[in-house]
Amino acid sequence: MSSFGDAAALSDVVDASTAQSLKREVSDLVVAPGYTDEALAILKAKKNGGYLILQIDPDYVPNPVETRTLFGLTLQQERNDAVIDASALDKIVTENKDLPESAKRDLLIALVTLKYTQSNSICYTLDGQTIGIGAGQQSRIHCTRLAGDKADRWFLRQHPTALNMKFRQGLSRAEQNNAIDLWLEEELTPVEQVAWEACFDEVPARLSREEKREWLNKLQGVSYGSDAFLPFRDNLDRASRSGVKYVVQAGSSMRDEEVVKAANDYGMVMAYSGVRLFHH
Repeated sequence: MSSFGDAAALSDVVDASTAQSLKREVSDLVVAPGYTDEALAILKAKKNGGYLILQIDPDYVPNPVETRTLFGLTLQQERNDAVIDASALDKIVTENKDLPESAKRDLLIALVTLKYTQSNSICYTLDGQTIGIGAGQQSRIHCTRLAGDKADRWFLRQHPTALNMKFRQGLSRAEQNNAIDLWLEEELTPVEQVAWEACFDEVPARLSREEKREWLNKLQGVSYGSDAFLPFRDNLDRASRSGVKYVVQAGSSMRDEEVVKAANDYGMVMAYSGVRLFHH
């Protein structure tokens, strides 16, 4: 999604088909435990040979204590080595306890994402992928709104109007992505509007708020993870508007009863992981 500065990280050996996918996307580097000969040849040709290809050591074990220096002050903390597995979903506290395997997968993906995301953080997932992250905010509801807005935007980009846009010939993939992004904006400056219209052979009609809401109502079965407890029900009120059905959070808030009630109000399934995944 980035116009530049993007990176790809993989946990398995990169094969030719993956390399072909990476070749067409905007990115500056890839890191993986290995590459097939064919994949390496494909990636070496990217960016006229300027694409950075890194190979990690899968057996590397980092130091258990992390040390950072800030303005002459040395800070130390134990590395976050929490193991994320299905046991994090055992304690379901809502009336609805129907947690399908697909939702378990998505909730675990959310927790793994949160483990490596700057706190405070919230993650929305669906169909085995992360679709929205709200990270590094001072308020958890702001994380929820930010991640929810990203999830909504991800789904709106799949609207038939977006999928059938008539772009001007020669427009790069990054420019097309940016044009779709501006299409979703409520308001553009006059200069932006002229530049945006120049991206198309046929300028697409913008969706009204009602049309956006009608499309977003089709977004269902979304999973939602929090890196700590949810302090107020407002998080679930906002999450419900982005199709959230499944929730995992640390639990043990002073207002747990209020938050559980919110989940029950929306028919959500919510589990307490009992694990804080703060990352600073």
